[in-house]
Amino acid sequence: MPLSRRAFLGTAAATLATPGLAQPPKAKKLVLMAGTPSHGPGDHEFNAGVQLLANCLKDVRGLETVVFRNGYPADDSILDTADGILCFADGGAGHPLVRERRLTRIDALMRKGVGLMCAHYGVEVPRDLGGPEFQRWIGGYYESGFSCNPMWRPEFSEFPRHPIANGVRPFAVRDEWYFNMRFRDNMQGVTPILSAKPSDEVRDGPYVYPRGPYPHIQAAKGRAETMMWAVERPDGGRGVGFTGGHFHRNWATDDFRKVVLNALVWLVKLDVPAEGVVSRVTEAEMMANLDPKKK
Repeated sequence: MPLSRRAFLGTAAATLATPGLAQPPKAKKLVLMAGTPSHGPGDHEFNAGVQLLANCLKDVRGLETVVFRNGYPADDSILDTADGILCFADGGAGHPLVRERRLTRIDALMRKGVGLMCAHYGVEVPRDLGGPEFQRWIGGYYESGFSCNPMWRPEFSEFPRHPIANGVRPFAVRDEWYFNMRFRDNMQGVTPILSAKPSDEVRDGPYVYPRGPYPHIQAAKGRAETMMWAVERPDGGRGVGFTGGHFHRNWATDDFRKVVLNALVWLVKLDVPAEGVVSRVTEAEMMANLDPKKK
């Protein structure tokens, strides 16, 4: 069953319609989809992550969040009324948006203008099963053997003039930051949000898997790489890719969390505050909803 929360402010007139009084605008609906548990404790905590993000969004005017835990929903009819979807899940051939011939279903939603954001492993799909679609939907994807996935600590110090970057200050966290995405040709329509320059040591590996190093990654030494990006599609929808999110602990970093919250608000076409989406998380909230995993 999904968990739903309305986060828009209204008045009594919103509940008891009064003739002649303007009604508040309909809330934007954001569906946050968590993948099934994977990896060890504290890693790939998809269920805890999406519930933490939903809680951080509870005070955003005009936003309703719906959380699906443990994979693609058995009844996905709620997607028909979604304005945006976050997929934070394991990817590859088992990606919840490409399994069981779901590409056609999701593509129909995208063509209606529904926004899509994919995070961490959720940006990876096979080149011949979702690759072209992800380029259309969110601007790019992680391609096995072309992209790489080292553990490193990029310094994010400069940001574009874009609503997703509102209020975001320089930050650095160690994560499995994928880079060298398979973007659209010439990055057409793709706006980098988080970019940094990997050191030569990072490019030389090892990567998480395969261990590498890849000669084409080494050959690009000195080049900045994009680890979060945004697109506005011709169909009216918006797309975002975010390659961080391996370690649940990183959600405690304010600006790491803020840039993702900003992206989710932008995804459904709400205005991102000039200071960004401000949130606070306690240690208890960070530890809530973690999946039971063996060490």
